[in-house]
Amino acid sequence: GFFRDPESFAALASRVMPTIFEGRGADDTVRIWVPGCATGEEAYSLAILASEQAAGRTGSPRVQIFATDIDEGGLAVARSGRYPAAMLAEVSPERLARFFVADGASYVVSKALRELCVFSSHSVIRDAPFSRIDMVSCRNLLIYMGGQLQEQVIPLFHYALRPGGFLFLGVSETVSKHTDLFATEDKAHHIYRRRDALVAGLPLQISTAAPGTQRNWQPVSPSRRLPPGSASDLRQMANAIAAEQLAPPHLLVNTDGDIVYQSANLGAFLEPSPGVPTRHLLSVARRGLRLDLRAALREATEKRRTAQRPRVELELNGTRQAVTLTVAPLPQRDGFDALFVVAFAEVEPAASDTRAPAAADFPQAQLVEPLELELRETRERLQSATEEYETATEELKSANEEMVSVNEELQSINEELETSKEELQSVNEELRTSNLELSGKIDELDHANADLRNLFESTEIATIFLDRHLVIRSFTPAATGIFDLVATDRGRSLTSFASHLDKVNFRQDAQQVLNSRSPVERRVTAHDGIAHYLMRILPYTTTEGAVDGVVVTFFDITKVVEGEILGTLVDELNHRVRNVLQVVSAVARHTLRRATSLEDFGKTFAGRIQALAAAHELVSLGGWHEVPLLDLIEKELVPYATGPGRLVTQGAPVWLKPKAALSLGMVLHEMATNAAKHGALSTERGRVSVTWGSEDINGVAHLVLRWVESGGPNVKLDPERRGFGSELMERQLHHDLKGRLEVDFNEAGVRSMIALPIGVIADRGPDASKRAAAAANA
Repeated sequence: GFFRDPESFAALASRVMPTIFEGRGADDTVRIWVPGCATGEEAYSLAILASEQAAGRTGSPRVQIFATDIDEGGLAVARSGRYPAAMLAEVSPERLARFFVADGASYVVSKALRELCVFSSHSVIRDAPFSRIDMVSCRNLLIYMGGQLQEQVIPLFHYALRPGGFLFLGVSETVSKHTDLFATEDKAHHIYRRRDALVAGLPLQISTAAPGTQRNWQPVSPSRRLPPGSASDLRQMANAIAAEQLAPPHLLVNTDGDIVYQSANLGAFLEPSPGVPTRHLLSVARRGLRLDLRAALREATEKRRTAQRPRVELELNGTRQAVTLTVAPLPQRDGFDALFVVAFAEVEPAASDTRAPAAADFPQAQLVEPLELELRETRERLQSATEEYETATEELKSANEEMVSVNEELQSINEELETSKEELQSVNEELRTSNLELSGKIDELDHANADLRNLFESTEIATIFLDRHLVIRSFTPAATGIFDLVATDRGRSLTSFASHLDKVNFRQDAQQVLNSRSPVERRVTAHDGIAHYLMRILPYTTTEGAVDGVVVTFFDITKVVEGEILGTLVDELNHRVRNVLQVVSAVARHTLRRATSLEDFGKTFAGRIQALAAAHELVSLGGWHEVPLLDLIEKELVPYATGPGRLVTQGAPVWLKPKAALSLGMVLHEMATNAAKHGALSTERGRVSVTWGSEDINGVAHLVLRWVESGGPNVKLDPERRGFGSELMERQLHHDLKGRLEVDFNEAGVRSMIALPIGVIADRGPDASKRAAAAANA
């Protein structure tokens, strides 16, 4: 579960987290190790605490959490970061909303939280530990280990931690016998802090097994040495003893005779020897003191009591000086070497005997004087031999010290190499951990990419992924049918490629989607007018919900559009067939009513049906969109105006709407038949002139056609009756087209004016010819 034992985690957040973040900058890293992480809840709980601590600081350090276990199944669950809602009962709603993403009945840790944790297979017993760790959280793992394993693991945690690092244990776990390695920080919640050990380095020895065999790490018992930097404590202790007992110049030595601390005013008793500097007391003591000093040290060391030499003479600046030499042991401290105080106290010289020899003793004095001289010479020779012996001894000792120094240097180099080896092994473990983590992620990415590739190829939907600058990130194979793309075009801007679509502004549409975060969807058409697509542009969102580009998809809806067009054409055809049948029925009914014989009816009716068919043919060729006025006039008049120059037309190009073309075609037919029967077209020299243009009538624009006949027979000025043709023309113009007809029966020929509203003219678009061609092909 998350935040198991909430009180302990609350103490961790209030006491430990601020401490390990204190003084850390943006260039530093807070490192946490969670051995025995199981399915990862504890690691993610610590990651949440670390994230909250980092969020409240400026220039916070980087957080890295190493979560290890030997159970690959548990690590797989931890890496996925997916947990059922019941397991997050201890997670507050605020943390749940900030660090988790709901996914059905379960929750997935956020990407930012997941990147803080590295999960890897690692054995605390067999594998090398991590190093430079700020906190080790090992909860409820030690309870499954015996005492021997615990004795091995706890020193290992001590080595892995930085100085002052924290150890977080379970409610049933303690550091047991290792109180010298860890101090109790919070006893109630089992939080411990690393003590600075007397000996630096890993308290383990590495078995030199052959490569490939199981590695074994065993604890060793390091020897205690005097901690560097503790001279102040020793000085206080030595000063206290010297002040109570001796109060002379003094120094502290260990059992080996090495000087640990020395007071002032020791120049009269110590004399540095030539060669490599040394801290050994017998090497730097003056010659007159060495024999007695060696004996006193041996006595104090062996018997653990004060050894004193009351009167030791030494030569100082050409004079003999007597000193009292005292060697006293210090009280023993647990865990430290035994120390001894060596003190030198000067002794006042004894009063000399100044009595003159008696006269009676004079001969005896003469005998004693040569003996004393001989004794003095013997002493001098003995002293010279002793000095030579001591000189040789000193030289041998100097050579031995040099060998010892070389040996110590080699030992120091060996220790440094071992330390470097341990650090390299720790770094290697971290690299191996990161490598395993990356390998798992790469496998997941490979599977996900394979699934996506197969999905895109199977759907055959053209999809293009773009960033915020319309740079191509990826695209599906179907997109190459809309843009001329190849695999190497990834990373180039989509606007640099020409599409096969009409009237599409990708930059404008994409910017609208990025600004509004709302999708854009509409139907687009290819340049050839045959292919149709449903274009949909949606925002590309990251796992955090930020918009980082757009996704453009094209669904081929050509079959759907063709079905719609076919349905529209069928409906239009039905509607037009009904209208044509109604017109034919009305023409037949009125023609029959005015016909004088069956032959007259057949001829008149056939002519009018042919006129209607001619107009219908022109409308059909135009795809039921627009009909050229010139074509309509020629279609209706050319059959009657045989011969060159009999039909004259003049006017700007005008296209009529389909309904206007059908009605005007019937009117022109009636006017042509009348001219052929009674007017200009009934003679060989007669002709008809048709002109048109836009004119204002009562302030309103109209399309005006002017019909002028000439060269025909004289026309009656007042026709006696009106035929069906006149009624048909008036009904077509006034009722169907909202226009009007004016006829002037001039003696030279009929003159007519047809005024139509400007709305009968079709909007001639740039693609009208394409529509006409497509309709003709259909």
